[in-house]
Amino acid sequence: MLQKKTCMLGSFAVGKTSLVQRFVTSIFSEKYLTTVGVKIDKKTITANGQTVNRILWDLAGEDAFYKLQMSYLRGAAGYLVVVDGTRADTLETALSLIQKAETEFGKVPYVLLFNKVDLSDLWEFDPDLILTLREKGDTVFETSAKSGQNVEAAFLSLAVNLLDTQKESPD
Repeated sequence: MLQKKTCMLGSFAVGKTSLVQRFVTSIFSEKYLTTVGVKIDKKTITANGQTVNRILWDLAGEDAFYKLQMSYLRGAAGYLVVVDGTRADTLETALSLIQKAETEFGKVPYVLLFNKVDLSDLWEFDPDLILTLREKGDTVFETSAKSGQNVEAAFLSLAVNLLDTQKESPD
């Protein structure tokens, strides 16, 4: 069985914890809990016929008062980078975190999640932006931790990408 560390990155209150909870337990709670430092969960899945033990590191969100501890990313096989569709500024933070992680640890597979699609009438993003990101080569999912929309698909997509990356690796 393969074991893969995956880190959840993004601004505060974008839904990282809710997405992990939805993926691991299929439950959504309206109760907001701020992550302090890191919370670790596990879930075993099957991707491309292989069993993968996902170790999910839900990291505290970055904002003006808290900067992500880059050491938490050490050893991560991939990232799920979360954007709140109702807050445009969270995309800038997400892209900045991807860049910082790449500078510190090199290229690591990631998936961008535009979360809170259940509130699409409040979204601050033009749908063309997501199309542009996809055309640029980013893997992007519009998710809802509340309804569960595309949550499994996003986590599975990263797992498949990690397995494909591992096959390409010479070691």
